[in-house]
Amino acid sequence: MVHEMGLMAWTLAAEGGQGAGGKSVLGYIHAGGVISYVLVLVSMGAVALMIANIVLLRRSSLAPDHVVEGLRRLVGERRVDEIPSFCATAENDSFLSRVIAGGLAKVGRSQFGLLELRPALEEAGARELDRLERINHGISMIAALGPMLGLLGTVGGMIGAFATLGGGSGAAKNEQLAAYMSVALVTTAEGLIVAIPCTFAYMIFKRRTDRLVSEVGDVAEEIMSGLAAPAGVAAKGAARAGVARSAGAA
Repeated sequence: MVHEMGLMAWTLAAEGGQGAGGKSVLGYIHAGGVISYVLVLVSMGAVALMIANIVLLRRSSLAPDHVVEGLRRLVGERRVDEIPSFCATAENDSFLSRVIAGGLAKVGRSQFGLLELRPALEEAGARELDRLERINHGISMIAALGPMLGLLGTVGGMIGAFATLGGGSGAAKNEQLAAYMSVALVTTAEGLIVAIPCTFAYMIFKRRTDRLVSEVGDVAEEIMSGLAAPAGVAAKGAARAGVARSAGAA
């Protein structure tokens, strides 16, 4: 199967190598064969995920101002029963509202009431953090997948090159050998070109996620402290524990 893949790659490489004197980027991609085109598609997916992260990882997306003000008003007026319906509306859907609604839902089912606020928000925060980081996990997976695909192309090209050395002669043999070596080297380079930016982007987005979640945790602590105050200090700071600490655990 690998040899057949090598033959397909060589066919594409031979067609694209005629203008080897001054290859364009597309020419190098064509010279890399089937694996090269797969890496291009993977890189396009990585760019799409990065754009999605840029749009999602914003303070205004995780904790919109109108949601923060609405929750403050409801807590200040002690209208706790209205908080779940407020958070459930489409225009109020956000990281902050889902964490608070999830925590209060578990508190409502508990016989200990607000004493369960801290663990309830921790559980809700961990669940929402995992959801928030799914896109970043996709970038991390592509960062690991890129070099593997490049290595697959390298192995296929080397197998084809050694097979060429075993038979044929003259100019045709040299052309086939050069085509297979082109597949091996181009796919290796492309795999690294995909992996390096993805690794860098994953680290940047991870740090940004941690910072934003910590900021949202401060906001949640301020909101929920008014609700937890009558129950004593046991539930104080529960929102931050449910959001910021879950980020550290992840």
